[in-house]
Formats: sequence, structure tokens, C-alpha cells
Amino acid sequence: MTCRRPGPLTHPAISAAAPARAHAPPGPRTRGPPLPKTASAPSTSSSATPGTDLALALLIGAATVLAAFGSLAWTLGNAAAWFTHTPRAAFAPIAAVLHPKQLWPHLTSGWLLAATRIAPGLLLLVLAAAVLALWMRWRSRRGSKGLAGAAELSALLAKDTAAKAKGLRPSLALVKSAQLDPDETGLLVGNLPAGQEVRASWEDVLLAIMAPRSGKTSGLAIPAILRAPGAVLLTSNKAGGDAWSATFDARARLGRVWTLDPQQIAHATREMWWDVLADARDLGGARRLAGHFVAASVDESNAGDFWSTAAANTLSALFLAAARNNRPITDVLAWLASPSDRTPIDLLRDAGFPAVASQLQGTVAGAVETRDGIYETARQYAACLLDPNIAAWVTPQDDLPQFRPEKFVHAKDTLYLLSKDGGGSASALIAAAADAVMRAAVRAAELAGGRLDPPLLAILDEAANVCKISDLPDLYSHLGSRGVIPITILQSYRQGVRVWGESGMDALWSAATVKVIGSGIDDADFADKLSRLVGEHDVETVSISVSDGSRSTSTSMRQERILAPDQIRALPKGKALLLATGIRAALLDLRPWYREPDAGPLAKASSEATAAITARALAKVTGGEA
Repeated sequence: MTCRRPGPLTHPAISAAAPARAHAPPGPRTRGPPLPKTASAPSTSSSATPGTDLALALLIGAATVLAAFGSLAWTLGNAAAWFTHTPRAAFAPIAAVLHPKQLWPHLTSGWLLAATRIAPGLLLLVLAAAVLALWMRWRSRRGSKGLAGAAELSALLAKDTAAKAKGLRPSLALVKSAQLDPDETGLLVGNLPAGQEVRASWEDVLLAIMAPRSGKTSGLAIPAILRAPGAVLLTSNKAGGDAWSATFDARARLGRVWTLDPQQIAHATREMWWDVLADARDLGGARRLAGHFVAASVDESNAGDFWSTAAANTLSALFLAAARNNRPITDVLAWLASPSDRTPIDLLRDAGFPAVASQLQGTVAGAVETRDGIYETARQYAACLLDPNIAAWVTPQDDLPQFRPEKFVHAKDTLYLLSKDGGGSASALIAAAADAVMRAAVRAAELAGGRLDPPLLAILDEAANVCKISDLPDLYSHLGSRGVIPITILQSYRQGVRVWGESGMDALWSAATVKVIGSGIDDADFADKLSRLVGEHDVETVSISVSDGSRSTSTSMRQERILAPDQIRALPKGKALLLATGIRAALLDLRPWYREPDAGPLAKASSEATAAITARALAKVTGGEA
């Protein structure tokens, strides 16, 4: 009898599957060939088979619509059968669409058409419209692409601006919010894409940077003038086909219209005069007036050199001497022409300003070359007054009414300050008049308890060309709290730097509580600054990998600029970027005056005013009467 050693126990299936390996003699273990690596497509933000995905989405959408339509058709078909007392059908939505006659053989063709075709289609359309409206409302409140929506801009929308206006303006305190005229509650800036009006409050100060022909006048300045509840001040270098012609008649129906047009931009007949020396009766006022003449002639980079400073001191002394003794400003020209004339020195001593008189005497008695250089510089700054047609607007005229800023700010009057840049510019007078009005408004606000009601709207269009108020950035810090609402309109950020310097323009930018950026921003650095201020948002990225015929999808998030610099540069005309204090940036639609319901009469009045300007200009050229 032979004994056999039992072999290792093995599973029958394993033994059957691999008999050779089970009985193979032992030997050295060897490494087999490497397994093939899994082929994987590189990650991509788009699908590897976009056609398949689109077809699948379309099929799902079509099936959903068909199912909804069929369910409605079956429901309404049974409702029609119940109403006509005929047999109802079992649930069959597809048959209700394809073969309604088989389901309801007793219904007439009219009932079948109405119940299974017309009514379901109308109900689906109504449902789709309701869903679309809800989605648009949700999107408007949420904003798009990371920009602020209605929820974040609530402080600038109707409900909050009305409540705030009642707190800022005592005259509105007892008026019910529902009865308030929206234009009484705040300054219209534009609309959100969903249509809500966005308004700055009556304590905001505004800065607009918009390129030429980007809608800064038609979409911002003119609507603000037409909607203003109180006095309005506008500076401009144009008249025909511009703010002056578009708003003159409308504002004339509210109050008196004053036009200071020393360079005949509108070829307006001189019907007023303004005492430019009225605020120069103290040394501070005289220095401010001299500063306007200096700022109109030199850029910020040259404003602090020896000659400009010495000339400004001389002009300040001469303005003070003339103002304290009720002399016209033309006397200042005579004193500048004759430095040896001791009249202004004696007048200053008699008026109680011995230190100023001594300083002026020291300038006159100094080295001849230095004295002549100072006086020649001062003469250049005041050169616009050499033109008698310009000087006549700011010297006493017994037969014409005098414009008084302290009365103007309490009325619903309008002051148009027109000038042009370049040689012979009267922009110093324009800046001085605008400054005088705003300071008169501040004084009136202080006497009225701190705030002017209704507020004064000061639209400084072309501010860097015709209204160079050197300390405007400093004024912005408190004008809004006094009910004086400035809107400074510039063509570019660099234009402001040219006038106020880097630090001054930065101060103006920072002090403005509402900033409006229009189309045409071609400054790459400024566009990038705006892009960074607008911020970033999360963008979903879908990556698809393909391996051995199978596909996997993964989703990740990355940070991306909400508006890239090139998108800011390419803002279309009529759009504006809104940057308000404490609120994310928003994109607005401007409201040009010519698209408003009452644009017809305004357009007609503007055309007539422009034609009248042309007629007056031709009359002067041909020697006729203006």
C-alpha cells in the first residue's frame, strides 16, 4: 500500500482555472511586464464632446416640455369632458397630445382644440413668463458677474433715499414717503439693468470721469439740472446743442436764469453784472480771488514757484485795496501797469492793513528786475480783464441787475457760467463765481441750522478747463454735509492730476462719496486701478478627463476679475460704473434727457435756443444787432 502526502488545499475554481500554475515547480520569482498606464486627456474647461452634451440637454428639455404639455392637455381634456358630461380618460399625457380624439371621442373638435392645444400652450407661456420674471428679479437683486445688485444698493434706491431725504430736509419731514416726488429725495444717477432708479442722497458729493461724447452732459449734467429741486450752478465751455440750450427754458419756468458769458459762448446779451471783489474785503477772500487767477494760468506743477507766489501776493494786496475802498477791479489793472503808484499802499494803510501795505511797498521798492518780473507775472494772470467786454461783466453797471450769490442760494434760480479754455480765457472769473456761490451756500446753511434746504446743485462740467478751484479737493470733505452737492465732471483722471497734482486728485477721488465712470477710459493704469477696486469673484471651472473610453467630470473654483481693464475701457456709451462708499461696484444705465417721455418739448426748445445762438453770432459778424 502506497502512502501519498496530501497536497495543498485549493479551491476547485482556482484549480480549474489555472492548473498549470498549481503544479508548476518552484522557481525564482520574476517581475512581469509593467501594466499599461491609463491614458488620460488633459484637463480642460470645456467638454470633450460638446455636441453630445448639447444634444442630451436638448433632449431632456424637449422631454420635459412635452411631458408638461401632455399633462396639461390631459388635465384640461378631462376637465372639458366633465364640463360636457362625457366620459373621462385614464392618464395618458402622450396620447392627449398625439391622439386626443381617441381619448375623448365624444368631444367636438372645438373642445379638443381648446383643451389640448390652445389652453396648455397659453398656460405654459404664462408659467415661463413668470419664471423668467422671478429669475430677472433675483438676478437684479443679486447683481451679475459679482457686481452689486438691488439688495446691496438698497441705500441708493427709492425706499431708503426717501427716508433719508426726510431726515436731511426739514421741508419734507411731514410729507408721506408715498407722496414724495422722487426728484425731491435724491439726485438721479442712472438705472440698474432691471430698471430700478439709483439716486445719490442730498449729502453725497459726486465725481464723474467720462470721455468726450460718452454721455456726460446728456446723461448726467442735463438730467440733474432738469430734476434739481433748488438752485443750480453750471460751468461749461459750450452752449449751443449743450446743457445751456437744453435746459434754459425749463429752468426759466422755475426761477430767474442768470448767464455769465464774458467770452460770448452763447453770444448772450449782457443782462447782469457780478461784483468779483465782493468777497475780497478781507485778506482771506482776496487771497482766494488771486488764487483763482493763478490757477487759471498755471498747472499745479508750476503753482508754487517764486514768481507765481510773489505775483499771487501782489494780486491779493491789490484786490484787497480795491475791495476795501469800493474801487472797480479795473483799477487793479491800472496799478499793475504802474508799480510806482503808491495809491494801493495808502489805501491799505487807511483800511487797517499796515502789514499788507508794508509787504506791497517792499515789493515795489525791491530790485527793479525782481519787481518788474513779479508785476509782469501778475499782469499775465489778470490779462483777461484787459478786454473791456470781459471786464464789463464784473464791474458795476447802474442799468443792469447785480447778481448776488447770497440771495441766489435761497431761490430756485439758475446760474450758467460759460467760458473757454486757451488764450484770453475768462476761466478765472468762472472759477471765482462758482466758488463765491458755493461759499455763500455754506454760509446760508450754517445760518439755517447746518444744511441748505432745498440743496444747491453745483455741476462743474469741464472743471479742469474752465473752473480750476485749487482747493476743490478740500471743499469736498464738507460741502455735502451743508446741502451743497457738487458734481465735478472730468474727461480723464490724468486731467485732474494736471490741475490738482497727484495728491490733490487722490484727495478728490477719496472724498467723493459717489463716483461715476463712463465709457472711453483709455488710461491703462487708471483702468487697472478701477478693475482692482471692482474686485474679484469665484468662477466655476469644469474639467473633463477621458480614460479608456470613460469620462469623468470635476468642478473647481478660481478667482477672476469681475471687470478686466479691457472691459472697463470698452464700456458702451450709455453705461457707467458706479462706485459708492461702502457698496460694491455696480453697472448702471444712464438716463439721457432725450430718451425721457418729455423729451419732445425739450428738444424743440434746445433747437430753438441753438438757432438763436447762431443768429446772434451771424448778426455780430455782419455788424447787425445781437
